[in-house]
Amino acid sequence: MNLLELNHVEKSFENLSVLKDISISIGEGEIVSIIGPSGSGKSTLLRCATMLEKMDGGEIVYLGKKAAWTDKDGHVVYADKKDMKEIRSQYGLVFQNFNLFPHYSVLKNIVDAPIHVQKRDKETVYQEARELLKKMGLADKEDYYPCQLSGGQCQRVAIARALALNPKILFFDEPTSALDPELTAEVLKVIRSLADLNIAMVIVTHEMAFARDISHRVIFMEGGVIVEEGTPEKVFASDNERMRSFLGRYGEILTKNA
Repeated sequence: MNLLELNHVEKSFENLSVLKDISISIGEGEIVSIIGPSGSGKSTLLRCATMLEKMDGGEIVYLGKKAAWTDKDGHVVYADKKDMKEIRSQYGLVFQNFNLFPHYSVLKNIVDAPIHVQKRDKETVYQEARELLKKMGLADKEDYYPCQLSGGQCQRVAIARALALNPKILFFDEPTSALDPELTAEVLKVIRSLADLNIAMVIVTHEMAFARDISHRVIFMEGGVIVEEGTPEKVFASDNERMRSFLGRYGEILTKNA
């Protein structure tokens, strides 16, 4: 069974069609990178998949359970509160701008949702949170506040916060776009290390070498549609004109990191 299925998803903003009949599936432990030029619909797709944005049509299914669908009258219907709570527990989301609570310490940012939303045992949650901070290289920062951290450290806290919910799938929405090159490398190294955890990941990124090297599958979007999809070898070697034009600007990076 797929962890996630998006079937014929549509989304428009006023008269602009941003997602046009998008269908993808994500399997257990699969790492999928979504690439494409700015404005191609990548982040909107993630926001619809995580129900931060309401789609205009289509179907969203998590572990065989419908989260949202189009009814016979053409209206989009979302699962009831009980089912949605269970569905939301299946995934975590890491934003490009961290979205940490500024008035919470690093540790409290991580433990708050598992304790108060998932109602898990407090002692266990704190123990797991400290283990996550150690994995992120932030064991000595648990009492710090976000304003005392670098951008790369804040993003690592955000990743630890998402992992603390024990999700089956992690979504990353351009997790390095707000960081300079040195901090970008720091965060990408952490994301690479997560591949060993067998957690499915969907990563919207402009880091082409990273997408090529870490992904089981790459999806290239442009103009709200999927232009190319397949293994990194297939997609990055594609002779599709739009794909080649997009990759042209990354030629030196891809060659250097080959």
